[in-house]
Amino acid sequence: MAEILLPTIPETITVHLGPPNSTAQNVTVPFTQYVKNVASSEIYPTWPENALRANIYAIISFALNRVYTEYYRSRGYDFDITNSTQFDQAFKPDREIFENIGYIVDEIFNDYIVRQGSVQPLFAAFCNGTTSTCQGLSQWGTVPLAEQGLTPFEILQNFYGNDIGIVNDAPVGFTEESYPGVPLKLGDSGNNVQIIQTELNRIARNYPAIPKIAQINGIFGLDTEAAVRKFQEIFNLTQNGQVDKATWYKIKQYYNGVKGLSDLVSEGISVAEATIPFDTQISEGSSGIPVTTLQYYLSIIAYFNGALEPVPRSNYFGPETVAAVERFQEFYGLDVTGVVDTQTWNTISRVYTETVASLPSGYEGSNAKLYPGFFLTPGMRNDSVRDLQTYLSLIAQNIPEIPNVSVTGFYGDQTENAVRTFQELFSLPVSGAVGPTTWATIANQYDFFNNR
Repeated sequence: MAEILLPTIPETITVHLGPPNSTAQNVTVPFTQYVKNVASSEIYPTWPENALRANIYAIISFALNRVYTEYYRSRGYDFDITNSTQFDQAFKPDREIFENIGYIVDEIFNDYIVRQGSVQPLFAAFCNGTTSTCQGLSQWGTVPLAEQGLTPFEILQNFYGNDIGIVNDAPVGFTEESYPGVPLKLGDSGNNVQIIQTELNRIARNYPAIPKIAQINGIFGLDTEAAVRKFQEIFNLTQNGQVDKATWYKIKQYYNGVKGLSDLVSEGISVAEATIPFDTQISEGSSGIPVTTLQYYLSIIAYFNGALEPVPRSNYFGPETVAAVERFQEFYGLDVTGVVDTQTWNTISRVYTETVASLPSGYEGSNAKLYPGFFLTPGMRNDSVRDLQTYLSLIAQNIPEIPNVSVTGFYGDQTENAVRTFQELFSLPVSGAVGPTTWATIANQYDFFNNR
């Protein structure tokens, strides 16, 4: 099921008490307390309420833009925003919070401004409008507009244009750094791969030396690796074709830059760009390919580790799968929730790969080998491709609809065509790439024909 990566209101925000490059202290405070402090530092409680509300919307949106785009963290800093008005907005530790401002913030702290058609919080630039002026909102300029009877939204439109909207009641939750925690590499798949593919293709419009990725499909193939290597070369990073933490945040920094996400006039992130193919976590009641993959991994791990719960392989996340996930989490020192979030999935994937890698040569006997732990995609050349072709060749002798393939170890058009045909015949997503579900289905068919 596709999911849209929408901003979450952070429970806390980390503020650097000085300009970005200074050695000043960082403080982490509740987000609502931060907004109340900035509003009490930036505007006057005696202003008309509609002027106060318009200013507070701008303060919230500005801060959320910094958090959502990871503006400072993508540059290697360990904070979300500064209290320097040269760069951000005023924050004065331990200052008095005005009562009426506190009430308004409590009511609208999870509302923010967007451009119509975009999902990221607007970089709602503002200035006081007397000693300094800017393209954005004039703080003092909101007062006469409110006195004329304009609503907060009409005041905001006056400064930011008629194409803005207000997102109301956004979810509140813990926000963590976007880096997935492990490097992305050839053969990996998932939402994070698709995010990188989308961002690299947009950067390539400004840096045409970076080759375009033909399919934004969440599968880290050779074209994605080539784009990553060229990006690393251009920006003086280690050229290993893997998206480690440094590469991840450098990509994010330049993606934000070419899109102008931290500018008042921004290209914006559309709903289509923010849509990812799978939920960011799966839990009881989930179904489909992600669940089938999870069950396959857990069943293999449990086969070699008797301390874990076996799990039946279906496409439904029921009580037995919950029990298997909980036992896995307990065994590996994770929070026992029965929910597969990013941390749990990374651990399952790592343990599966290590388990398969530790098996002795010839462990499979006359059966097909276990899924190697990475996607097989066109252009690859390795022993796993050779194994795949061996399995498909036998299957093709028994299922005429599947074209025969030569066993060469190279994943060319012939192999891709056979894979696509197999996927279509067995009601699998037709991608031409071989992930755990396709591999397991091919392996089952090979074992059936080979051992009958």
